Amino acid sequence: MEDLTPKAIVSELDKYIIGQNKAKRMVAVALRNRYRRQLLSDDLKDEIIPKNILMIGPTGVGKTEIARRLARLVGAPFIKIEATKFTEVGYVGRDVEAIVRDLVESGIRMVRGAKAEYLAPKAEEKAVERILDLLVPPLKKEGKQKNPFDMLFGSAQNDESDSDERKKDEQDRYLQKRSLFREKLIQGLLDDEYIDIEVESTLQPSIELFPGSGMEEMGINFQDVLGGLFPKKKKTKKVKIHEAKRILAQEEAQNLVDMDEVSQEAIELVEQSGIVFLDEMDKIAGTQGGAGPDVSREGVQRDILPIVEGSTVMTKYGPVKTDHMLFIAAGAFHVSKPSDLIPELQGSFPIRVELESLGREDFVRILTEPENALVKQYTALLETEGVHLHFLADGIDEMAEIACQINDQTDNIGARRLYTIMEKVLEDISFSASEISPADIRIDRSFVQEKLADIVKDRDLTKYIL
Repeated sequence: MEDLTPKAIVSELDKYIIGQNKAKRMVAVALRNRYRRQLLSDDLKDEIIPKNILMIGPTGVGKTEIARRLARLVGAPFIKIEATKFTEVGYVGRDVEAIVRDLVESGIRMVRGAKAEYLAPKAEEKAVERILDLLVPPLKKEGKQKNPFDMLFGSAQNDESDSDERKKDEQDRYLQKRSLFREKLIQGLLDDEYIDIEVESTLQPSIELFPGSGMEEMGINFQDVLGGLFPKKKKTKKVKIHEAKRILAQEEAQNLVDMDEVSQEAIELVEQSGIVFLDEMDKIAGTQGGAGPDVSREGVQRDILPIVEGSTVMTKYGPVKTDHMLFIAAGAFHVSKPSDLIPELQGSFPIRVELESLGREDFVRILTEPENALVKQYTALLETEGVHLHFLADGIDEMAEIACQINDQTDNIGARRLYTIMEKVLEDISFSASEISPADIRIDRSFVQEKLADIVKDRDLTKYIL
């Protein structure tokens, strides 16, 4: 984190997100302030709260991607959730505290995964030993009862010495055989052989109390209590040895992980580094009073407020404080305005940034520059079947131009339009790739115009485009 200066953060975001420099700078500063806060004394550290961010802009301009990449960059627990999923307390639906519970689950998965990876070498050793127990079963212990007359007259002494030598020979042969098989397992010489292994069944009965009423936490705890009363079910699977190594290593890694330690670390990580992306905030703005499906919108805002400002939420892993979590809210705000939110909630998002609509030049860059650019994705996908695509500059320009035209004439869905354009342009090639392979195909302006001719000519574009 020390090396992640605001400039470095923006540079990393530039690899995946085109434009939106204002938004990138805002989130970079917010992230750096977290690191700065960790260097302060404990009494001052608790006084500094994150400056939550409100992103305003149309769909498909990169709001969600900025938040997701930011969390991935620092390895922070992250969830994206729509504000419209929640209802005011008293209505049927999920309550806003589920945001924190979901974030804690994300933190648990992160910490458990990291510990399992750290313990992987030890887990692999245990997995190999379990497979060896199946290939070379341990010697059975003899529970032989001694004859009292033999003990009295000492006639069994010679037999015992012979038996001890025989046992020692058997033990030596057993260890030698086990060592030989261990060497073969490690070298992978037995990977294609089949073996029957016994694993814990992952199918467990689900118990849900008061479904959809915000009491899912009670159902989970009740299920945990019942689960502890009964032994875990086992089932036998016939798999190849290389697959058995993976399955048993995963099982052993989970057994080695201390879940109490995981819970403590996850809660600490969530409280200090958790990032919540609240999408569709504009959909719960406005509507003063009235009746119908929108009646609880303002109630949802009031319920979200204590979570954002800082409160303690009970989860099955323990209490979780939200005081130092970073909340990034986003919305198009076409119909409503940020000022339509209740004043208290507006004050909880002091940093506001407006994201710009994307134009033709942005689309050209989105198609080619990011590390996950669509041109790179489709080229790699079709190369797996021997079809080599060559996207020429004029072909990319034409796709960007048509995407802009359609966004202007219908609903503007931003960069998401490019997915539809690319699918339409490459539809025939993707369908028949295995038949025309090997092939080299040039995607130029005329090729794009031919594939999209019907869309460009037809005035009712919604028949063809999302």
